[in-house]
Amino acid sequence: METFFYIVPALMIAVASCAVVAVIRRSVRVSRAWSGGLTAEARCLRTYTTMSGGGDSSVRTTLHHVYEFTTRDGRGVRFEEHGGPGTTLEGDIVTVHYTADRPEHATARPPAQGKLVAGTGCLLAFLGTFILLAVGFMVVTYAMFSTVGDFVQP
Repeated sequence: METFFYIVPALMIAVASCAVVAVIRRSVRVSRAWSGGLTAEARCLRTYTTMSGGGDSSVRTTLHHVYEFTTRDGRGVRFEEHGGPGTTLEGDIVTVHYTADRPEHATARPPAQGKLVAGTGCLLAFLGTFILLAVGFMVVTYAMFSTVGDFVQP
């Protein structure tokens, strides 16, 4: 029974650690696209929304855009981005930023390095706090079980 109090927080720490890696990778990818120096005109091919939640929890809607553009070397690239502006509709032309070596990691978001750093920092602070709380829970659990073990002698 005691191991349950270690396994569950350990799994939560593992999931939060994966989320940390995903947040950092996304931030680096967007930052590289902005600083890559290459831009192109892209056409929005499709917009759609996905919903999650419901039932007893609130419903969250995410807007997705599918863009297509041609790189400077003539290669056609299609990519999907979520969380874009609701004012971009199918058929609209937008400017995308990309790097020459990874054009499929392009972004249609306008450069806003400060906003990206602030958002990434807030997410990492939240996830770090979550991980610390889970570790603290494990430490307190260990202390409680070892104290109980001292009192209950067969």
